[in-house]
Amino acid sequence: MTGKVEDNRQERHEILVVKGDEAGKDTVSVVREAPLTIYLNGEELITLVTTGDANRELALGFLLSEGFLKDKEDLKSIREDPEAGTVEVEVTCDLSMVHELWQKRTVTSGCGKGATFYSVLDSLHSSPLTADIVVAPRQIYHLMKEMNKLSELYRDTRGVHNSALATTEEILIFRDDIGRHNAVDKIRGAAFLKDSPLSHKILITTGRLTSEIVIKVAKMGVPILVSRSAPTTLALDLAGRVNLTLIGYVRGERLSVYAGHERVAV
Repeated sequence: MTGKVEDNRQERHEILVVKGDEAGKDTVSVVREAPLTIYLNGEELITLVTTGDANRELALGFLLSEGFLKDKEDLKSIREDPEAGTVEVEVTCDLSMVHELWQKRTVTSGCGKGATFYSVLDSLHSSPLTADIVVAPRQIYHLMKEMNKLSELYRDTRGVHNSALATTEEILIFRDDIGRHNAVDKIRGAAFLKDSPLSHKILITTGRLTSEIVIKVAKMGVPILVSRSAPTTLALDLAGRVNLTLIGYVRGERLSVYAGHERVAV
């Protein structure tokens, strides 16, 4: 039996549950997976796999992250067709590099059709983050707990990653998605639309701290990245090069500072 629930990002499905040698039926929530195709200046750019919500934010966040859009002045128009699963973006930027970047695109470690146009080596030349924000461990514990409280879709389905933009005191923007990259891009798109400054903020995620997430956050200008998961070696190397504070494995009242410890008040 399959039926819709009030939140259209999930559906109820009947499943068979086995515990030891005993089997029984149960009804569970399953997260929605839907394609979103982004068109840039009339040309199809990429199709992302997503939960199907906040599509305008996701499209803008992706374009900002990949360098196709830089300022509000460059955005000419944005049109979403929910039925077709498309977002059409018109920009005034010079897009002559698009075809070259397509040849250089990297398949990422993200969920779904993870793809990015940046070169990891190019990212090593990013400007170091200089924000003097300092956060206390207890503030990190509090923010992680507050983000978890907002994650209703995760509690229902166990099928999404969560991300949040925060000050040291409170969460400002919360978004979730089946892809951890998408969740971060939704945050960036939302901040872009709200004209929210990012230089003294904290980005919190539930996803793995890999190189592409570090680069996304560094390109945003956010100086502190926090996750309940652990980083990779390349993520650590890149965080050190761009002076990003990397805090991982936040569980209860425990955390690990992997890079940029000067921004953590201990």
